Amino acid sequence: MPALLLPGEPTPVRLMNTVWADRSGLHDDLETAADLRTWIDAVGPAAAEVGDGDLARFRSLRDALRRLAAFATEDTRPAAASPLRDLTEAVAEVNRAAALAPGWPVLELDGDALARRFGSEGDPVSQCLASLAVQGIELLTGPGREDLRACYGPGCVLYFAKDHPRREWCSAGCGNRARAARHYARHRTAAEG
Repeated sequence: MPALLLPGEPTPVRLMNTVWADRSGLHDDLETAADLRTWIDAVGPAAAEVGDGDLARFRSLRDALRRLAAFATEDTRPAAASPLRDLTEAVAEVNRAAALAPGWPVLELDGDALARRFGSEGDPVSQCLASLAVQGIELLTGPGREDLRACYGPGCVLYFAKDHPRREWCSAGCGNRARAARHYARHRTAAEG
């Protein structure tokens, strides 16, 4: 699961990256409700029961976030295209998900320090979905929006948050493939000339 292999990425990016590609084509890490449960458990607090309806909601949010990320990054990769073509529809989907479990910050005493946690009256799965939508809104509109990037490594369809000035790809593997492709192209051109 690439979303689990890139743990430093913001959680909405990790959700977007549950769609990934390799030499055999595009893959979806959220095929079943069990896949979703595994993903939720890996990125946050354990979820209660997860059903097919929850799977559909998470996949809809993922597709909306991918569409909006493509817009924000001017991503033109055909393989990375979201099933959602309309930006207005993608915005509405994110807003629907964010409204599922209205939340608020809760102040707690944690030993000798004050701590902040998220409070909500929604069920745990709806809380997770709403939290992801809110984090996605922050990612796409907040101060870090300029750091969101589409990875242009050969065949890659992932997104990443640029956390270093020289970072150009989602992973070292994509960087290696891109350098190898450039090297091959240079040498092929030289051999043909």
